This record gives sequence, C-alpha cells and structure tokens, in this order.
Amino acid sequence: MTSTRLPSRYSLSRDELSSILDDQPRFRVDQVWKGLYDELAIPTEMTNLPKDLRTRLDTALPLALAAVTETVSDRGDTIKFLWELDGGSRIETVLMLYPDRATVCVSTQAGCAMACGFCATGQAGFTRHLTAGEIVEQVVLAARRAKALGRRVSNVVYMGMGEPLANEEPVWESLVRLHDDCKISARHLTVSTVGIVPGIRRLAERPLPVNLAVSLHAANDSLRDALVPINKRYPLGDLMKACQEHLDAKGRRLSFEWAMIDQVNDRPSDAVELAALCRSLSLPAHVNLIPLNPTPGYPVRGSSRAKVNAFRDQLESIGVNATVRQNRGTEIAAACGQLAAGQPVKITSRHD
Repeated sequence: MTSTRLPSRYSLSRDELSSILDDQPRFRVDQVWKGLYDELAIPTEMTNLPKDLRTRLDTALPLALAAVTETVSDRGDTIKFLWELDGGSRIETVLMLYPDRATVCVSTQAGCAMACGFCATGQAGFTRHLTAGEIVEQVVLAARRAKALGRRVSNVVYMGMGEPLANEEPVWESLVRLHDDCKISARHLTVSTVGIVPGIRRLAERPLPVNLAVSLHAANDSLRDALVPINKRYPLGDLMKACQEHLDAKGRRLSFEWAMIDQVNDRPSDAVELAALCRSLSLPAHVNLIPLNPTPGYPVRGSSRAKVNAFRDQLESIGVNATVRQNRGTEIAAACGQLAAGQPVKITSRHD
C-alpha cells in the first residue's frame, strides 16, 4: 500500500489545486494546470500569473524528486537521471532521443520485489511504491530536458525500476494524467509487467487502450520459474489466458520482451517454444529481443550478436515478428535491466 506523502507539485488533483487557489479568480486554476502539464513550466516561469502568486506557488508546490546526478551517453541521445525521494529512497529515469521520437522510461517503485536475478533492480530488493505524482513528475522533468534540446516527448514506457502492476492504482492514475493533461496518446503509453495476471486483467478493463508489454524471457514453466520467480504464482497457462483477454478487450497487439542469455534461453528449442506461445494468441505477439546487459551479481552473459540475429531469423521463419532492441545507455547503466540507483550520494539542488 502506498503511504501518505506530503503534497507535491504533481501529486495534486485539479480540485486540490483549486483549494490552494481559492482566493483567486477561477480561471487561475486552468492557467496553472496548463502551465504545469502542457507547457512544462515551473511556477516562476508562468508570466501570465501575478508575480506574487508565482512566488507563492513555487513555495507551496515543491517538487517530489531531488536531483542527485544526471549522466549522458550515446552522444547525448541517452540521459539517465538519478532522483532522491522523500524518505531517502532513490529511483532512476531515462530519456532516450531517437530521430523520430523521444521516449521516457519511468520507474514505478523504488526497488522491486519480483527478484529476477538478471535485473539489477530485482537484485536490490523492494523499498517502496511511488505515488502517481512521483511517476508523472519523472516524465515532466525529463520532458523539460528534452524541450531544452528542441525535442518533445512523445512516448512513455513503464519499464524502469519496479513492477508497474504491483503498484497498480498510482500507475493507472499517472497514465490518465499523462494522457489527459500532458496530451500523450494512449498508443504511445506502454506498461510492462513480468506477468501479474490479476493486474493484466484489470488493465484490460480500464478505458485507455495503453500498450501491454510482458517480460517473458522463457516459454516453459521450468525455465521461467528460475528466471522470473513470479511465474510460480502465475504460470504461463494463466498468463497467456490473461494476455488473450487483454487482446480481446483492446484489439491491440501486445509485445513479449525476451532478454537473450547465452546458453540459457537462446537455443533453437527456445525459439520454437516462444513461437508457439506467440501464435497461440488471436493476434500474435511481437517479440522484442534484448541482448542481456551486464549486471553485477549475475554470473551468466548475454548472447552474442550472431546468436541474437539467428534467434530472430528463426522466429521470423516460422511466422513471428521479432526485432532486436537497440541497447541505449549501456555504459552508464541506463539500459534494460541495469537500473539500480546504487550510485554514491551526490545531492544537488532540486531540478526545476
């Protein structure tokens, strides 16, 4: 259960903001709300407000995330932010700039309880859930950074630290806020899960047609039990039924994430099993192959590029769409599975 936090800039509902501005004309609420979400402005930049009100709001609506470090790689196209939360927990957010889009990868928990051994976050254990405001604020602050580079954030993926469907209500509230107020299309919002079956079913019942990505990594229960421990609670048969229900409700192809681990899940037999799962759905899943990124404490290594390509080619030869995900930010531990927030303390001023 998410604990109660002090009010912060992006935790307030519109009604709560109205209460703070109850001495102001009613149109001020719309001005401030648009400034925060649409214009990505901090209160002191909202020049359509009286100066004293700007100062008052800047004090009354603090940010929830304190900047610790910002690391850049890929010639400036990947930026990783390390934030400190109220209470001292830390999370990471990644901004990825591509020629045709700008994507923010957000965290939903400090740490993770899913215990996937090849994921640095899973190795770190669980600290606490994030609030909806803390999730939204990650996007806004990353979007401000993108805006300074002349780019607009178009995509948000819930693939950072934590299991989104283990923090379901705040995640859903943040999705609605990003869609309704930050004007990011539901088709460009993607929720990833290791396979929380009840959460997938509830997501299928929600009104926004957001994308679903399932971190699969194995296509038989024996191997998946070892790689993704939650499979013991929600085995593949149950997971695939939930995926089909999501397809039936949304009509949107889902994707399977597959971290390529040398001599573990990159064999021809693994491709055959994976293809069978993909093709068992009414709309076959798309497969994202992810060369395993180096993670301290996990003894195996990622598959070679030749093996990854051969695995992709085998999937495509039996009718499964597959792509190899481009690794971004590997050298700054910003790539898939590397987020750990384990850097030494170096607190800077709050990001504005």
